[in-house]
Amino acid sequence: MDSSFDQLYKKYHHEVFQFLFYMVRNKEHAEDLVQEVYIRVFKSYSGFEGKSSEKTWLFSIAKNVAIDFFRKQKGWKERLLERFDWCTNQMKDEYPIPEEITVQNEEIKWVYKCLEFCTVDQRAVIILRFIQDQSIAETALTLGWTESKVKTTQHRSLKVLKKYMEMLYVKEGLDSEKVRVERL
Repeated sequence: MDSSFDQLYKKYHHEVFQFLFYMVRNKEHAEDLVQEVYIRVFKSYSGFEGKSSEKTWLFSIAKNVAIDFFRKQKGWKERLLERFDWCTNQMKDEYPIPEEITVQNEEIKWVYKCLEFCTVDQRAVIILRFIQDQSIAETALTLGWTESKVKTTQHRSLKVLKKYMEMLYVKEGLDSEKVRVERL
């Protein structure tokens, strides 16, 4: 078990941290949640039946840890409303992107910023599909959904991202070129 656990940790630690960071948008919370994921993995590894890949199983646990984190946030809806700037109809960003995360492509920065306008489910699909590069089938297994629900949520997520990216381009006074949000 120890060597299997170590291999699982070494192989996926960075991806799990990245997934949780994009979900909660806070480095310290993401680090804490990664620890919680591996505690749950350690406790339940003997019960892993192999019906899915270890990666899918691991990300399913990470998703549940993130959901539990959001549920524990007392008054998260109220805090969300407090962060909303009613003059610009946009969210105020409490947590800037950490300096240690380098983003090479300017459009990736826009997508990352616009992720906060997506629901938790939409954000999870975008992260798993496009950042973690999971297939629709793997994403469905990770989230415990049907492939149809993943496709529908992905479609809606991309519409939300495109809408807010266009708004950001206008707000920043950039060229009025169409924002390109594509399925991979």
